Amino acid sequence: MKKNVCLLGLMCFMSMLCDAQTITHDISNRSFFSETMLLQHIKTLSSDVFEGRRTGTKGALKAEKYIVNQFMLFEVLPLGNDYLQPFLFTEAGRRYESKNVLGYIKGTTYPEKYIVISAHYDHEGVKNGNVYNGTDDNASGTSALLSFAEYFRIHPPKHSVILAAFDAEELGLQGSKYFVNHSIVPLKQIMVNLNMDMISRSDKNELFAVGTIHNETLKQVVTNHTYSKKINFLAGHDEGNWKDNWTYASDHANFHKKGIPFLYFGVDDHEDYHKPTDDYENIQPEFYIEAVKVIISVFEKIDLLNF
Repeated sequence: MKKNVCLLGLMCFMSMLCDAQTITHDISNRSFFSETMLLQHIKTLSSDVFEGRRTGTKGALKAEKYIVNQFMLFEVLPLGNDYLQPFLFTEAGRRYESKNVLGYIKGTTYPEKYIVISAHYDHEGVKNGNVYNGTDDNASGTSALLSFAEYFRIHPPKHSVILAAFDAEELGLQGSKYFVNHSIVPLKQIMVNLNMDMISRSDKNELFAVGTIHNETLKQVVTNHTYSKKINFLAGHDEGNWKDNWTYASDHANFHKKGIPFLYFGVDDHEDYHKPTDDYENIQPEFYIEAVKVIISVFEKIDLLNF
């Protein structure tokens, strides 16, 4: 009987996806995660103590340990033997020792199918005595990843989920490149990548979902629902010239190159992008909290699908 009820629910959901009518979901009063803790994560990770989190530095090591500790706190399992996926690469004649941080939540219904939720935790480090704290880029995505970990402790996913904190995005998307080229799980079992990079501020109050042009099902998930009354959640930035097309702008690019569907959540560049002024004081907390709620809500819709 329970199986029939689940099947009926799935059929109803698929019917909704095919319906052109927009469906409104009020997320304002839902409890997804501790908003206070989300803001504390981003404030901590983007503090001077972490020295801009540049790949291969002590600051990056501190960030790595912080993420691991939070995964453990929220009972997220390691994807491999432990949470760390070390790798080496050379960029501009310099050799780097890097580490992805990978957590795992087993799916309740489709344990052999995976959704990868990702964010890069590295940034620019220290330049000419200035700390580039990278609050929006990308302590914001990393902190949202930790809120996902908190969310899953109360709301276990149907698909297995890999929480991937990638290193060395700023040095050529190296962490995600290594992940897809040396995947711990078969790539054919990765159904979709949801990548978060710069989601904590927008002067236009806009959060974009990039990638819908490449996948009709994901397009319907994004466009057939109104997820928020507080911020503008839009599909776009996945065609046109290099400035307008963000298909290859962050770690989701390496999933796309492997034929894995993706959604990239991000905002337009702002005046503090890649500058030492990308500090905690310049984020927009209400926008940020709502953006993370929207992204989790999109995940919920995707998790209902039987890929």
